[in-house]
Amino acid sequence: MQELVEKALTGDKWSIGRLISVFEDRRPAAADQRGEILRLLAEHPDSRRGRFIGMTGTPGAGKSTLIGELANRLIQKGSAGAEDSKAAGPGENFSVAVLAIDPSSEVSGGSILGDRTRVNFALDEKRLFFRSQASDRELGGVSRSTFQVARLLFFLFDFVLIETVGIGQNEIEIQYVADRIYLVLQPLGGDGIQFMKAGIMEIPDVFVLNKADAADAAKQSYYALKAALSFVRPGEEDLVSIIKTSAISGLGLDDLSENMAASRTIQPRRSMSEKEIFYFEKWVRDEYGRVGLRRLVKEHGGARAYIERHNGSFDRAQAALLSEYQNSGPVAR
Repeated sequence: MQELVEKALTGDKWSIGRLISVFEDRRPAAADQRGEILRLLAEHPDSRRGRFIGMTGTPGAGKSTLIGELANRLIQKGSAGAEDSKAAGPGENFSVAVLAIDPSSEVSGGSILGDRTRVNFALDEKRLFFRSQASDRELGGVSRSTFQVARLLFFLFDFVLIETVGIGQNEIEIQYVADRIYLVLQPLGGDGIQFMKAGIMEIPDVFVLNKADAADAAKQSYYALKAALSFVRPGEEDLVSIIKTSAISGLGLDDLSENMAASRTIQPRRSMSEKEIFYFEKWVRDEYGRVGLRRLVKEHGGARAYIERHNGSFDRAQAALLSEYQNSGPVAR
């Protein structure tokens, strides 16, 4: 693990892939391995402290192509002025990882994992990394292991762009992972009433009206969205940005990449410990149902207390609960 960590920190993609496999492994033994990897990374002087950027939106809005263009722009931007001492130093460039979630078939269980074909990364560019994940038929727009992998990439890259499955209006789990959320829409993708509906419209920090080279349609959708914001986000309509972009013409891409780069100086929505508490509860509910979650609260005071009891380690707490529930017999769901 020490050797893999050292190589991963230099941008070696094979080593990063090997480490990701540990974080996608659901077997109980992998929890201890994850804890050791994160300890090594947290103590290493060359590790980063990344920002999680959520890119969400409807199918066909152009998220993958847009992400490829933005990632290439981000690595060219220096990080002078970043307050985080663990960020890339002045004069260096950002590094970017993309974690793309692809829908899994309800029939076969398989997934195409085809978003990589739309993302143009130079193969020998160590500052860029791409990984696809199957949704595993999870609702919410991300997979069961997305947060686990994000915990690893947090120490390896300055930005982790998480592209959700092309989602519906109520699939908003990305808000519990991302520090900043961008909702990608396309012209004529909905009228004013559509934009007023609750759910995904309530969580973005920035709206991206992509494919805006279709000028007339983009203008119509822009004003419909602008008008709807006063209803769906009352009091925030002047604080939420709408950026028109086109991955083909380059319209708005510099503005959008600047907006993303500036997120390093903005307070994250949730701390890593708060994210771990949410995902620990979600993991207990997925594995043991609501009865298992009630038992966690009744016997241990809930996820926060249980994690703190295990030295604040998500992975130690996970391994301990797996052992405890296994030894005490099945938990009725």
